[in-house]
Amino acid sequence: MNREKITDALKSGRILVADGAWGTALQSRGLKGGDNPELWNAEHPELVLEVAASYIKAGSNLIETNTFGGNRYKLEHFGLGDRVAELNKAGVEISRKAAGEDNWVIASVGPTGKMVLMGDVTEEDFYNVFKEQVIALEAGGADAIVVETMSALDEAVAAIKAAKENTSLEIISTFTYEPTVQGEFKTMMGVSPAEAAVAAVNAGADIVGANCGKGYEGMKQIIEEIRAVLPNIPIIIQANAGLPELINGESVFPATPKEMADQNPLWIEAGVNIIGGCCGTTDKHIRAIRNAVDSNK
Repeated sequence: MNREKITDALKSGRILVADGAWGTALQSRGLKGGDNPELWNAEHPELVLEVAASYIKAGSNLIETNTFGGNRYKLEHFGLGDRVAELNKAGVEISRKAAGEDNWVIASVGPTGKMVLMGDVTEEDFYNVFKEQVIALEAGGADAIVVETMSALDEAVAAIKAAKENTSLEIISTFTYEPTVQGEFKTMMGVSPAEAAVAAVNAGADIVGANCGKGYEGMKQIIEEIRAVLPNIPIIIQANAGLPELINGESVFPATPKEMADQNPLWIEAGVNIIGGCCGTTDKHIRAIRNAVDSNK
C-alpha cells in the first residue's frame, strides 16, 4: 500500500496522534542508565517492538523509531561507530512492523551533543553525520524524518538539509523550549519558537513544532507564536508528562493521562495538527490523547 503523505492527510483538517516516550519506555523494560538504546535494535528487537506496538494499539497514527541517538558521534561513544547504518535501519524496520500499512513511521534524529560554537564541529561535519543517518533511516522504510529536541539552529538546519537533499522523505522539525523570566519561550541557545520554525521551513521542513521541555504548560503559547508567523504550516506538539520528580531514587513524571489530554482542545483551537508525547508519556497517555482528539471532532 502506498500511504499518502502526512501533510496531505492533514489538509482535510484531520488531527493526527503521534506516539509517546521511548527512553522511559525502554528503561521500564530493562534498559540501564549508561547503556546504548540503539543497540537494543539489534540485541533486543522484541522489546523495542513491544514499545512501538503499544503506541499503535493505543491509537497512534505516527510512530517514531529507537534511533534518537543513532548519529555517528553518539554511537562512537559506545564503540558502535561502525554500526550506524545497521542500527538505524533496524530501528525503522521494527517500527515499520508495528505500524503496518495504515500508519506512518517518523524516524527519530536527535542532537549530536556537539556544538559549532565550542569549536567541536563545523556545520559541514553536522551535515555529513546526519546524511549518513538519514540515508539509513530511509533504507529501513521510514515515511518521514523527525529532527527533534533541537536547541541550536545550525545543527537543526544541517540535519534538515541532509534529509532534504539525500532522501525523498517528509521532514518534521521540533525544538525544545523553556520559559524565561520574562515569560517568553526560548531554546537553551536562545532561539524563539518563531525563529526556529521559520529557519526550519526555509531549510526544507514540512512540519514544525515543539517537544520535550518542562511539560505541557506553555505549549499553547508556542503554537500561537509559530502560527503567527507561519499560518499554514502543520504543527506538531509532543510534551513531557510534567516535570520529573525524584521518588525512591527514580525519576517520575507526574502528569496524568487526563491532565495531558485536557490540554488537547486548547492546542487544537490554537492550531495544532499533530499531538503526541515525550518523556514520561506512556501508552495510557496516548490513549487518552486519542480519545480527546476523537471527541473534538
